[in-house]
Amino acid sequence: MSSKKKALIITYYWPPAGGSGVQRWLKFVKYLRDFDIEPIIYTVKNPSYPILDDSLLSEIPEGIEIVKQPIFEPNSLLSIFGSKSKKESAGFLDPNPSSLGKIMQYIRANYFIPDARKYWIKPSVRFLSNYIEKNAVDVVITTGPPHSLQLIGLQLKKQKGVKWISDFRDPWTEIDYFHQLPLTKKATKKHHILEEEVIRKSDMILVVGDTMKKNFLKYSDSIEVITNGFDTNKKTSIHELDNKFSITHVGLMNDDRNPTVLWQVLKELCDSNTDFNNNLKIRLIGKVANSIVQDLSMFEASTIELIPYLKHEEVSNYQSTSQVLLLCINNVPSAKGIITGKIFEYLQSKRPILAIGPENGDASVILKNTNAGCIFDFHEKEKLKAYILSLYKQYKVSSLVVESKNIEQYHRRNLTKKLANVINNITVSYTHLRAHETKANL
Repeated sequence: MSSKKKALIITYYWPPAGGSGVQRWLKFVKYLRDFDIEPIIYTVKNPSYPILDDSLLSEIPEGIEIVKQPIFEPNSLLSIFGSKSKKESAGFLDPNPSSLGKIMQYIRANYFIPDARKYWIKPSVRFLSNYIEKNAVDVVITTGPPHSLQLIGLQLKKQKGVKWISDFRDPWTEIDYFHQLPLTKKATKKHHILEEEVIRKSDMILVVGDTMKKNFLKYSDSIEVITNGFDTNKKTSIHELDNKFSITHVGLMNDDRNPTVLWQVLKELCDSNTDFNNNLKIRLIGKVANSIVQDLSMFEASTIELIPYLKHEEVSNYQSTSQVLLLCINNVPSAKGIITGKIFEYLQSKRPILAIGPENGDASVILKNTNAGCIFDFHEKEKLKAYILSLYKQYKVSSLVVESKNIEQYHRRNLTKKLANVINNITVSYTHLRAHETKANL
């Protein structure tokens, strides 16, 4: 019987990190052994996570080797001058920074390229070069952001000749907030050069959507789309739906995700329909920008429910009991390619999904292929209003359901099977070469 292949996975986010960044590779690691691949985790010893979720520690498979090395993060020094650093690292850029805040943003954008974890690159390459010499590793996998980790993989590829997969959970220069950064032309050029080199030198690139793949094809054709997904719920009990006509959003909602057209429609319906006003519940779970809180002040206080953060296992209860699940795509130039991880969690909940975003984007394709909901453009007011009224009428007669289909392709185990196939395909020649070299040295 052949031994398992070993995959060295380099990730910054690892439990007890909370939020969306940790989910993708935690779930891959959970199922990789099912496909004869043994994961080895390399991560930070002293991380600075904006969100913690200790409940995720229980999902780490028993006996997994986890190697940790310390990191120096300049954000810890910059935060001495204010409290914005954690806010920004959690997906928020201050739209109205102070003079000092502007200076801090400029420094971060132009002097820490690709990001503030750049000082982990050299010590990690030294450590892992030594580790790879002493331990059999079939493939190195780096996942970003932070994209500094992609540069660790790049250097290991150059120095050790390892097989290397670069995984892009989010884009690099096409990420939603890139255009907001106060980048100089020189810094912008450097980002693009580094991104191109990573893509060209990778043996395989993993992306989460078709638009990102199309953007990368100009540099490489070794690209595989493996989306994010949902995992099996531990709890199988059936929850009753909310009594109210609840519209629930889960996750970060920054200024770019503010669905102003939705608030306008809901307010108009509240003003014109007392029954609708009495039944409406807007629930936002996660960090919310101040501008959105201000927009919501037009509604009665009893209509709004803000929950700053919930552990991942608790979120599913709210998703399963909500009448409607709200999905907001960032209103940015790269909106078409944005697929938020929550869309797959929503699919598992089997509640109607109401999305605000580009009708020709990647998220729209997923909704159409699964029959899980409808998406409306950022300014498509009348169609949105008609759709919400149709949902409300179904709610009133207790018939608000969704007949979704084809969602099992997004189960984490099925996605991990795709990943295992990628690993096997790119390592087969490398494994044979290594075996030949070993035999020759005997």
